[in-house]
Amino acid sequence: MILADLGADVIKIERPGTGDETRGWGPPFDERGESAYFLSVNRSKLSVAADFAQPADVELLEGLIAGADVVVENFRPGTLERRGLGADAMLARHDKLIWCTITGFGLDSPRLGYDFVVQAESGWMAITGDVDGAPSKVGVALADVLAGKDAAIAVLGAIAGRARGRNAERRLAVSLIHSATAALVNVAQNALVTGAEAKRWGNAHPNLVPYQLFQAADRPLVIAVGTDAQFRACARTLGLDALAADASVATNAGRLAARERVIGAIASRVQAERAEHWMRLLDAAGVPCGVVKPVLEALRAVSASPLTGIAPQAPGALRFAPPTLDEHGAAVRAHGWAAFVRAEPSAAS
Repeated sequence: MILADLGADVIKIERPGTGDETRGWGPPFDERGESAYFLSVNRSKLSVAADFAQPADVELLEGLIAGADVVVENFRPGTLERRGLGADAMLARHDKLIWCTITGFGLDSPRLGYDFVVQAESGWMAITGDVDGAPSKVGVALADVLAGKDAAIAVLGAIAGRARGRNAERRLAVSLIHSATAALVNVAQNALVTGAEAKRWGNAHPNLVPYQLFQAADRPLVIAVGTDAQFRACARTLGLDALAADASVATNAGRLAARERVIGAIASRVQAERAEHWMRLLDAAGVPCGVVKPVLEALRAVSASPLTGIAPQAPGALRFAPPTLDEHGAAVRAHGWAAFVRAEPSAAS
């Protein structure tokens, strides 16, 4: 979908009858019977149903691959090879083709890659949740999302390299487990530098104080101090002048050492007023802060549609709605990639 937003013509190949499994991941379903889950990541694509057991469909796929710049697939090892459509064979046959495989655990692993499993095995769940509570997953399938973004970046990098005349890699491989562990960033580096196992911090931060959730008089409020100057401004704005002048907590290292004292003072002060009161003052003082918004309230700040999801950021553009199963099968079978010329205007209208 990212590549489609950026202008790529994308044909989505689905199994006949059921299509992409996420079409059934509901309710909720829209008035067309499409699941909200499917709608969230499938705009601006053409849908074609194809059966690997049918020689005519395999021939259709071979023709589409021959005309494509990029193939993105997530089959288990050997699946495409048994149909004569494996990456090595196709790359050897088409010298300008770029092939990106997305897996759960790497090209050589037959394990199914589901986001929840990857969150468990990547270290995410071990560091997410209440300090004394059970491990917890992130509230969205973020390992899936990051792997998709990594795949889009890899594809764009390969295309850019080819355009510059470089001997760019054409066989790309992105795994959910690698994307997820790479996203540990500073948490991973803390563990690598110290040799100590990372732990859960709840809504606090292992390296910054104050950088966590506080309870105002009416709703939760996040204060995220990233510099010593911001801390001084925060303490003064909250009326904690003694804390602002305390040399022992003037640096982040000092605040880490005195975490309980610093957090206790701030928490006691924040709960005395409504979140809106503190937001106004902290914003004016240049202290990063925010209220905890439910999803519908957060969505009011962006352009979003029940049909096409959250609009892409520039330079991406919405082209047309997510397709029904095999909506463009006849057109693609008759016209190949030229079906986009026929499909896009009617869908966009």
